[in-house]
Amino acid sequence: MSLFVSHGAPTFALEPGLAGPALTRLGRQLPRPEAVLVVSPHWMTEGIRVGTSAQPETLHDFGGFPSELYALSYPAPGHPALAAMTLALLEVDGWPAQADANRGLDHGAWVPLMHLFPDHSVPVFQVSMPRDLDAESAWQLGESLRPIQQEGVLIVGSGSLTHNLYEVRWGDKNASRYAQEFTDWIRSRVQAGAHQELIKALETAPHAQRSHPTSEHFLPLLVAAGAAGERCSGSLIEGGIEHGVLAMDAFVFSKKAS
Repeated sequence: MSLFVSHGAPTFALEPGLAGPALTRLGRQLPRPEAVLVVSPHWMTEGIRVGTSAQPETLHDFGGFPSELYALSYPAPGHPALAAMTLALLEVDGWPAQADANRGLDHGAWVPLMHLFPDHSVPVFQVSMPRDLDAESAWQLGESLRPIQQEGVLIVGSGSLTHNLYEVRWGDKNASRYAQEFTDWIRSRVQAGAHQELIKALETAPHAQRSHPTSEHFLPLLVAAGAAGERCSGSLIEGGIEHGVLAMDAFVFSKKAS
């Protein structure tokens, strides 16, 4: 099992909407993981880096938001041992991966985790996204990470189901039609386990270019799906659409019945 979450704007930490309570309910239902591995577009590097800090700091990697947002922290411990195992798995699969003992948790990690595991007792570490990642290699990255799940690690791809910041309308609860149509298309493919269609989504889905002018917030969805495997489907955790255009759905990926 793996998870995709839409982390939306940083203000999701303060304004949970539909998605926040839904993630909290999910966190209570899930078996408690040994650690959470997060792949977020807010840590992009040449090659791959794996965060190995024993106590990663909370990064406020954004600007121009209310002061109370900068006062928040998510003091979950890291898990250096499981991070090292993840690094070894990536190296065996040919990824140019290195350890990073200094990197903290970006808001793509800690903001949704504040809802998913609000007591911050589950260890967390991050794996960066390579700058040259595309849809096919995002799926492959998920496949390479898949074995670490056997150690009780929950793999979380954190992105945004739609992510057109040029059209954000702060506080607007009315969903744009194009964002809803793209969201509906993705939902149907995730629930059907149509992984090849998901890999091609930014080429073929309705309003794909408008929903994702750049791909980095969509690719974590493919990492999470790839971690579940070819015979996977996703259960919908409905999050609505915030600020007019930011779809906040999450998906829990698991194997389809044979």
